[in-house]
Amino acid sequence: MGKGDRKTAKGKRYNSSYGNARGKATTKAAGTAAAPVAKKATKTVAKAPAAKKVAVKKAATKE
Repeated sequence: MGKGDRKTAKGKRYNSSYGNARGKATTKAAGTAAAPVAKKATKTVAKAPAAKKVAVKKAATKE
């Protein structure tokens, strides 16, 4: 799986050929500009630490 493999895109580029693994790029008509693609803002939200549950001890009653 590398340069000499003609079934991969890397092999197609090495051999200067096109095929299913490396399709030809379609050209757009002159004068039309592609709309810029906006990247999604990735925010990392820090979660609050989970509250620890404290076991309630019941007092043993003697009868």
